[in-house]
Formats: sequence, structure tokens, C-alpha cells
Amino acid sequence: MLKPVLYGLMALISLPVLEQGGGVLRRPVEEVRPLLIEAIDAPSGDAHGRLTGQIADAIGRQFKTTEPINVDVTTLIRYAEEGCRRLSVLFWQDGVQLGQGVPAKRQTVEFGINYCRTGMPPRSLERPVQP
Repeated sequence: MLKPVLYGLMALISLPVLEQGGGVLRRPVEEVRPLLIEAIDAPSGDAHGRLTGQIADAIGRQFKTTEPINVDVTTLIRYAEEGCRRLSVLFWQDGVQLGQGVPAKRQTVEFGINYCRTGMPPRSLERPVQP
């Protein structure tokens, strides 16, 4: 009788933790690829995360901040090829110290990428025919 309860608790504990950041729920990720796929599959075309792990720790040490590195992925264009999009990827972190005597502030890096669920770029940039 107790086993189903234990299994349920174990399943709940293994779920990724969602955190509030920038007004949205963010899930921890060690790399950006899961967020790219999530944005491709999401009806809204958006995905939000927080970079964790060794890379995030190294970036924090470099810029002397413990603030989280947030990642926002937004769909810009839906291509005709199934599962392929033009995505905007925005990394941002508060409290970044770029030099001695320079006040800490938010820093951002944003880029666009043509990406498919397969991990490859689209074979064509053709857009779907509008009805």
C-alpha cells in the first residue's frame, strides 16, 4: 500500500524544478538545445530557462556574480519544413562586473539561428503557403 505513494513521491522529486525569473517560469538546463526544441514545439513559440552547471559557474566567476544566467528563446519564423524555425536566443545576467570600478549591471547576448528539431539547419528557408 505504501509503495504507490513512494513511487509517486520519487517521480515528483525527479521532475525539473521551475524557477521564476524575469516574470516567467524557467527550467534549469545545462545546455541550450532543450530550449530550442521546446520553442519549436511550443504553441506560443517561446521557451525560457536558466543555464546551470560548469559553464554557468565559470561565467559567473569570470564576471564576479552569482546571479542566474537566463535564456529566452523566441520563434521568429516558421519554415515550411516540418520542425524548422528561425529562433532568437537571448542570454541575460544581472550583476555582471566588466571591470574594476565599473558598476555591475545586466549584460545580454542575443543571436538568431535557423534550427530544426533534428539539430540541423533547415534544407530550405521556404515559408509555408498562407491560406
